[in-house]
Amino acid sequence: NGVERKILGYDNEVMMVLVRFEKGAVGTLHHHVHRQVSYVDSGRFEVEIDGVKKILQKGDCFFVAPNLVHGVVALEAGSLVDVFTPAREDFI
Repeated sequence: NGVERKILGYDNEVMMVLVRFEKGAVGTLHHHVHRQVSYVDSGRFEVEIDGVKKILQKGDCFFVAPNLVHGVVALEAGSLVDVFTPAREDFI
């Protein structure tokens, strides 16, 4: 579906993940109990958090509090670096 994930490092408390997106790829709306901070490593993304949409590009960051519905659309090919606390056991 145009999305590729690579776990960069983790323990029980924190996880860092590189997520690559092809142009037009969608990180579907979802929610989880984890806190998430994401850094736009490259590309441009439409980011939706709790119904609010913003366009972010390389160098921008966003924070997602636990249980907020969020997702992204890659407006061009790019990558995000996601950090979760606690670690996303479902990714292992």
